[in-house]
Amino acid sequence: MANNTVVLEGSLRTEFGKGPARRMRAAQEIPATIYAGGEQPIYIKLPQKETTLALRLTNALFTLNFDGQSKLAVAKEVQKNPVKRTVEHVDFYEVRAGEKIEVEVPVFVEGTPKGAAVAFVDIQELKVRADVANLPEKIVINVDGLVDGSKVYAKDLQMPEGVELDVNDIEESIVTVEVPEEAAGPNLEAAAPEATAEGAAEAE
Repeated sequence: MANNTVVLEGSLRTEFGKGPARRMRAAQEIPATIYAGGEQPIYIKLPQKETTLALRLTNALFTLNFDGQSKLAVAKEVQKNPVKRTVEHVDFYEVRAGEKIEVEVPVFVEGTPKGAAVAFVDIQELKVRADVANLPEKIVINVDGLVDGSKVYAKDLQMPEGVELDVNDIEESIVTVEVPEEAAGPNLEAAAPEATAEGAAEAE
């Protein structure tokens, strides 16, 4: 669970457009916007290094301090330079302590299936609903000992306390365990007629 809040110290911005944005980035700052329901957005700038590092955390909760104000928020959209992959702008959504929100969480597997079977993740991210103070960073599914043909469905998942899975179909397959074709070995039955034909040709 993401229990810790990341604190970022920024300031209000009064200039807008491509020119001011370029100057901010040159000064190692990132332009950002805080949205709060139907209220007017708040435009701020944040330190580039600290913000970039913090955004690597999945579903992190942010405390944004600026000009004597403080907002609790989550990152909703991160715009990156298509070539350099540097962060160019961040959209935050203001939340309140105790509020439950919907987030998407990546799915991972742990453990080793039996034999040559391999676990394949059918759905890479799952939508969940959780308290902003306990947003999960990932969902880990144990596949230890599962055999070829096994499946883990949405209904089988055990969510952490306070986290609700938000899916349309609880029978949806999340993980499939199967033996890859290349690991299954040659098909001897299919190969036999071919070998018999080759032998007959040599005898002639």
